[in-house]
Amino acid sequence: MNSIRYRDEDLQLRDGTVLKSRIWSPQGNGPWPVLLMRQPYGREIASTITYAHPSWWASKGYLVVIQDVRGQGGSGGEFSGFNQEASDTSQTHNWVRSLPECNGLLGTYGFSYQGLTQLIAEEGTPPPDCIIPAMTGLSEDEHWSCEGGAFWWHLGIGWGLQLAAQKAQREKNWKGWHEIRENLESKKYLYNGHDLLEKYDPEGMAYKWLNLSSSKTPQWKTHKPLSSWLKKPLLLIGGWWDPHLKGILDIFEKAKKAGGNPKLLIGPATHLQWWEGAQRTQLDFFDSHLKEKNKESHFSHINLWNLTTKSWELSVQNKTPTWSLRSEGLASINHLEGFLAPNSDLEADSEVKLVHDPWRPIPSIGGHLSDTPGEANRYQLDIRPDVAVFTSDSISKDLRLEGIPTLFLETNCDRECFDLFVALSIIPKAVENTVTQLSTGVLRIADCDKGITSAREIRLQPILATFKKGDRLRISISGSGWPAIGINPGQSKYLCEGPSPNCLVTTISLLLLNSKLKFESLISS
Repeated sequence: MNSIRYRDEDLQLRDGTVLKSRIWSPQGNGPWPVLLMRQPYGREIASTITYAHPSWWASKGYLVVIQDVRGQGGSGGEFSGFNQEASDTSQTHNWVRSLPECNGLLGTYGFSYQGLTQLIAEEGTPPPDCIIPAMTGLSEDEHWSCEGGAFWWHLGIGWGLQLAAQKAQREKNWKGWHEIRENLESKKYLYNGHDLLEKYDPEGMAYKWLNLSSSKTPQWKTHKPLSSWLKKPLLLIGGWWDPHLKGILDIFEKAKKAGGNPKLLIGPATHLQWWEGAQRTQLDFFDSHLKEKNKESHFSHINLWNLTTKSWELSVQNKTPTWSLRSEGLASINHLEGFLAPNSDLEADSEVKLVHDPWRPIPSIGGHLSDTPGEANRYQLDIRPDVAVFTSDSISKDLRLEGIPTLFLETNCDRECFDLFVALSIIPKAVENTVTQLSTGVLRIADCDKGITSAREIRLQPILATFKKGDRLRISISGSGWPAIGINPGQSKYLCEGPSPNCLVTTISLLLLNSKLKFESLISS
């Protein structure tokens, strides 16, 4: 790769703004197909936290263009987030195809913000020849900032402050940059994050989303890809522990409805830690559509990583059992008392009291929203008396669970608002003190009537896992998941943020009579 060359090029947009790109060229004279990434973090980084360096892609015969979006890196203008990207994307694609080294074929790649820049453009813009968006989504509410009505506290604040620090650096506000950095390193951002965002980036996406999440009348935006783009060869990449996974599934469904034939790959990945082989898979996809256009793609429709067998499988939408929650009232004080019963058994009317103490909130571990994402052993959490635990009998034969775990439960509470944080785990056969968490989900209940029973539905992160004979299934319920979500104060007049004197001890009643755990299909279409 020593022969790979790069240069910087400018694109002047219709409004006079200049966007800066870095272009890596293969050895030889070309022309070549182009791989384009548009990102807000600096073209020098080029998403190498998850992707191979652009020189590697160039060594495989591609002209690689990494562009700083408007207002970021070396590009001019003011950064306004996703709202600027449709027009800028369209103009960039037209420019890239006009480069003398481009043979007319264009593929796009990138994750997170870079994923969405691949999908939105002005009406009438010719689509790329193939697209690989990873770990992204279209809804600024459900796919970018909130789950079950609760703001992604650690993730949303942390990402917002990263962008705020970039803004401070661009403005040569060194004091602001250092203040943000010190708060992130000391974890004080979990308490000061709201004020820091208001101080240093009040027009930024994260601060707007944070305020919308607590608004009585939120006006959320959902971006709409052009249907002609969704019909093109599309490889969607997700991770079981990535917060944008539901966004990837939503894009898959929209592409199918538009008449496309998208491919879906969900692997053992957090947002920033991917599996070995991810680069080669993407290269194969690009080679199939940008170098061998008549070659039949060998990619499976939906390819999933099984969390327990540690192997790749095709999606199989089998009907799965359902379970109900049982207890004689001690499921929170005795982690062995609560029972997850097959739904064919007779239902029993019972109630479990769950006390949430904001002074010692249940920490979030593992999963897709915590500050330690991925697989986790939650044994020490489940033996706490402020977690209600329900465990099945040993599985009698191998059981494959694919889909979206969904818990239906009736509750009431002695406060105006409260949270339900739910975890689904496997207890492996003959392994002591091990409760492997597979999925989590949250529901924030606001402005509820004290003492009035209401039905709740908590949708967890999708999974694929095979339970072997002798394994057990577990559901754990708590009133907090800090710092994945902010602490619910129990009072509607206060925000859900860090622990504070405004947070009240909250008693939540779990009414088990009509409880049900079921697995909804991964793909609804």
